[in-house]
Amino acid sequence: MPGRIEDYALIGDLQTAALVGKDGSIDWLCLPRFDSASVFAALLGDRGNGRWRLAPAGKDVTECASRAYRGDTLVLDTVWETPSGSVKVTDFMPQRDRLPDVIRVVEGLSGEVAMRSELALRFDYGSVVPWVRRTDHHRVAIAGPDSVWLRSEPPVPMYGRDMRTYTDVTVGAGERIAFVLTWHPSHEKLPRRVDPYEALEQSLADWQEWSGRFSYDGPWRDAVLRSLITLKALTYAPSGGIAAAATTSLPEEIGGVRNWDYRYCWLRDAALTLNALISCGFLDEAHAWRDWLLRAVAGDPADLQIMYGIAGERRLPEYEVPWLRGYEGSAPVRVGNAAAGQLQLDVYGEVLDSLFLARDRGLKDEPHAWNLQRALMDFLETKWREPDEGLWEVRGPRRHFVHSKVMAWVAADRAVRTLEAVPHLRGDLARWRSMRAQVHAEVCEKGYDATRNTFTQYYGSAELDAATLLIPQVGFLPLTDRRVRGTVEAVRRELDNGGFVRRYSPDTGGVDGLPGSEGAFLACSFWLADALHGIGLQDEAGELFEKLLGLRNDVGLLSEEWDPAAGRQLGNFPQAFSHIGLVNTALTLSGRQQGRG
Repeated sequence: MPGRIEDYALIGDLQTAALVGKDGSIDWLCLPRFDSASVFAALLGDRGNGRWRLAPAGKDVTECASRAYRGDTLVLDTVWETPSGSVKVTDFMPQRDRLPDVIRVVEGLSGEVAMRSELALRFDYGSVVPWVRRTDHHRVAIAGPDSVWLRSEPPVPMYGRDMRTYTDVTVGAGERIAFVLTWHPSHEKLPRRVDPYEALEQSLADWQEWSGRFSYDGPWRDAVLRSLITLKALTYAPSGGIAAAATTSLPEEIGGVRNWDYRYCWLRDAALTLNALISCGFLDEAHAWRDWLLRAVAGDPADLQIMYGIAGERRLPEYEVPWLRGYEGSAPVRVGNAAAGQLQLDVYGEVLDSLFLARDRGLKDEPHAWNLQRALMDFLETKWREPDEGLWEVRGPRRHFVHSKVMAWVAADRAVRTLEAVPHLRGDLARWRSMRAQVHAEVCEKGYDATRNTFTQYYGSAELDAATLLIPQVGFLPLTDRRVRGTVEAVRRELDNGGFVRRYSPDTGGVDGLPGSEGAFLACSFWLADALHGIGLQDEAGELFEKLLGLRNDVGLLSEEWDPAAGRQLGNFPQAFSHIGLVNTALTLSGRQQGRG
């Protein structure tokens, strides 16, 4: 069985990432990109679907004594205590020019410790067992287009058994052995050899240089920086896109079917990501994300997607992987995401808002950016009255979701304000002002329940939606408006889940077209903390934020959701949206963050 979701730590090279468990096993790794097929998939199956465990030999030590990232880096140190001595394993993936490496350095701390490395490579999501041969101090695994090379420095004996490669070695105090695993296309020659010890020093220097640009000095400095390091780790460096998570199909309900592939880039993350990065001094990443956004959405506005591949790919066909049983039996395991083909009107607002924010924060304009925004507005003017699948990507009927309409208002508002600030730009100011007013009036009439004093999930619905907490953040209504306070109080009361917030009620009304339920949604819980702070309930906001910080695992990582009954994390991991929420709420409570409106 795989570990609990929160038992894993993340390592990565800004093009892909691996999950390392407390038992010393790498149970998830896709090569060479986040969205490539996995070579280790024990996370979604069992050890027969691929893993690499490096830990003290024997059955008396099954979990590490302690682990932590080394300073403000993504280099992971894991310490093991055994009856015969102690040992440290350092796991990392050096930032690369082309080929990915996973490096694991074993260092004796005291006494002598017998270590075992067990490597089971399984290509194509755990379905293909490669041929393995020995050559030039390497073990080479090849199947189809993939090859993986394993070696050690200094060289130590390796042997094969049961379709696995083992190494048994004893380390004493002060001794070091490094294992290097390198992927490359099978038709190419032997890859260059990386020096593992030089790579370790360079990786530490790279991360320390990046973290050194961090400009926030508030009370939650370490938590904010760790979340930003996590966001950086989910960045696909060649394009600037940010994956929503490093995994696919970690369940929103144990044993349920709400299992989705999150290894792609969602447009709606754009504004929040930009705001978080810029507010903390990371302008290069904000530039790269903005440029990715402009490339990804270029083309016919009618073809705008809610998500794209990490390099901007449009086609993300969804299919099931039946040979993986799913995390703790949560099937199906899915690859790709059919939601890419949905109509979600809110993304037009997200795009215009993020580009407005970029201009407002001083990022240099791209010449074609305004032409793109004008085209998006022309399309949205003809579409905003239609129903859609909404922010939560429901797989039930399309509806007039209130959040979608609010974000259509945001699109018109940002277009109007851009023209007012830069009047030489082309655009129909009067028409966009008219659209802004029409959307606002319709939402206040059809999306508001006057009896309960709250905005609802969709027109004519009694259901609530945590996304309505964003109404004041985007500037649709001020925090002083009684309807805003009523909405905050209603969401807090009716969507409560163990002191946190569900995004909506999936077990009533069948709005999302799926069976089962889910946990508390962490991003929404951060939104509630922001909203409570905004309406003057600062103590309650601070208490909720501290509770949310307490949900992080031992190395500061959050998944998508939290199960209050079981006391465990749920959903894909680590989740960018959750960490964006953490950063923005810390800035809000510190007085460093203003609403997007």
